[in-house]
Amino acid sequence: MALRIVIGDVTIGIQGQDFSYIFSVGCGGMESLYKDGKEWLYRTPRPAFWRAVTDNDRGCGFAFRSAVWSAADRFVRCSRVEARMDGEEIAIPLAPANNKYTGKETCDRFEMIYTYETPTVPATEVTVTYTVETDGRIHVQAEYRGQQGLPELPVFGMRFLMPTAAERYTYEGLSGETYPDRMAGGIPGVYEVQGLPVTPYMVPQDCGMHMQTKWLEIVRKTSLDNTDRGGRSSRLKITAEEGKDFAFSCLPYTAQELENAMHHEELPPARRTVVSILGAVRGVGGINSWGADVEDIYHISGEQDISYGFWIE
Repeated sequence: MALRIVIGDVTIGIQGQDFSYIFSVGCGGMESLYKDGKEWLYRTPRPAFWRAVTDNDRGCGFAFRSAVWSAADRFVRCSRVEARMDGEEIAIPLAPANNKYTGKETCDRFEMIYTYETPTVPATEVTVTYTVETDGRIHVQAEYRGQQGLPELPVFGMRFLMPTAAERYTYEGLSGETYPDRMAGGIPGVYEVQGLPVTPYMVPQDCGMHMQTKWLEIVRKTSLDNTDRGGRSSRLKITAEEGKDFAFSCLPYTAQELENAMHHEELPPARRTVVSILGAVRGVGGINSWGADVEDIYHISGEQDISYGFWIE
């Protein structure tokens, strides 16, 4: 069944048998992901460059050296938008160019390409391409362009804020909390995690990372829709490309919320689900907490390109 394309003034809507998506020009990203009777987006997904600072990040001075990525994580801006139907570029929906559309347009594949500019010096670009198939699957491709002179990255990927706290999540990957330099104890398998646990470190910091993940399924029961009184569970699945994997964290807080708290009781109530799907993750180190950096192979160069992709099902 072909996709129905609805082109408005500053948005493009995609409708299928049991799903509808909205891509925004003004917000610079995907604005709505409505599937299985629930809205899955609370904010427009954006490139992720930052993770909450760890004790060892502070100890070795990494947080200071790479602080520009904290600003980029919050203030990256969309600088260019492109759209394609079955490979053919179409006019971005700004009046009067969009007056030629009838609301009955269809296609078998729809692409939305967003280019983001970072507020770093020098600036660089990230391109995120959403490709929607007729069965409702969305392929997300994220491309980071390295620039000479940029400091090392904490992470690179995409971050999704969901409207309510997830009931649980299941994934195929390594057991427990793992990082690139903390995988030796991880056992491959399928694991279910109840709620959105935050590791009880003395000071809240980045946690809950899962490496070498094949797929992640998130289950939500609640929504912000006041008419949704049934409490029916809905699921969203994120799958790695064939033969590849990704890292992820699924938490009730953003990096900024974690960093703003010195103690766990200072964290706000858990209202949202913050899912980071990452193509690159810096190690956490811990050789000592008095200045030793992460080993070289676990650094992420800001001067080299990074590319990865995944499916939303």
